[in-house]
Amino acid sequence: MAFTRINSKMVEARIAPGQRLFSQRGAMLAYRGQVGFTPSLTGGQGGVMSMIGRRLTGEAAPLMTVEGDGTVMFGHGGHHVHIVDLAGDTLYVEADRLLAFEGSLRQGTMFMGSQGGVMGVLRGQATGQGLFTTTLSGHGSAAFLAHGGVVELPVVPGRPVHVDPQAYAAHRGDLRSKLSTAIGWRELVGRGSGEAFQLELSGQGMVYVQASEEKL
Repeated sequence: MAFTRINSKMVEARIAPGQRLFSQRGAMLAYRGQVGFTPSLTGGQGGVMSMIGRRLTGEAAPLMTVEGDGTVMFGHGGHHVHIVDLAGDTLYVEADRLLAFEGSLRQGTMFMGSQGGVMGVLRGQATGQGLFTTTLSGHGSAAFLAHGGVVELPVVPGRPVHVDPQAYAAHRGDLRSKLSTAIGWRELVGRGSGEAFQLELSGQGMVYVQASEEKL
């Protein structure tokens, strides 16, 4: 089961017997076949303890379980949708950006301070993520929301990528992130570009950048 792109703001998923999908509550637009929707307390393969952790950290967006035999179309708020296919690696994304993901993926949380200490915490505040972010790990597909569409920027060792913190949408792989500054004399006299802080990502992976500085 994987997501099929219908247009920039809608995706479709094939649901087969014995499989399940998790989505934001209210994200179902239409469906065909015998498909059922029930509220989900746990979500993914994380189990009850993972659910409790997400609630404590504020990363527990309301989800519903989708099961049956048919196809379901998803979208939310007119936002652009981006599909990620994971192959044993991890996606890092805000809980309220997750539109839908396969039940084979394990959902968890990560403390932003674990990637850069105090600067990691500041990075979370700058990007609007707060102190924690949601993780999806394993093999399967996920769809997340963004403003204005998404571009994928590969990150390779020795070639860090710098992103406007407000344009950052998500990332995957083995990446380290930190806030960097570009303060010069123009910033000191109030004539700067307005891009004094940048999010620097290094390592091996992919960063997803939205074409907008607007948060969901």
